[in-house]
Amino acid sequence: MKKTVQVVAAIIENEHREILCALRSRHMSLPNMWELPGGKVKEGEDLFTALERELYEEMSCRIQGQEVFHENVHEYDTFIIQLIAIKAKLVQGVPQKNEHAQLIWLQRENLASLHWTPADIPAVEALMNETLK
Repeated sequence: MKKTVQVVAAIIENEHREILCALRSRHMSLPNMWELPGGKVKEGEDLFTALERELYEEMSCRIQGQEVFHENVHEYDTFIIQLIAIKAKLVQGVPQKNEHAQLIWLQRENLASLHWTPADIPAVEALMNETLK
């Protein structure tokens, strides 16, 4: 039986309503694919704490999780990922590419131009179809 991994992903918008996108480095699994930044939830950790910890560890910035936006399950060859995308606000610092090859900010309508990890695609599609107020 495949192991299921719970992963949180941050949807962070800047003042221009652009979304933070992260390119996985060649040293990571699924290299050279784009993702919403985040990481694994540790046992006993709540989703928002996990997201805030992961962004601080990976990008040296502080965020505040606000609301769960999207959730989906994707089965890879060797494991299953439960991806929970959470809208978050940048509260301190500027995201740094400590582990990723590249970070960019993109408008929703341009998100489809990137080669996303399969698990991220449903959340990205939901973002592109989101009606903004």
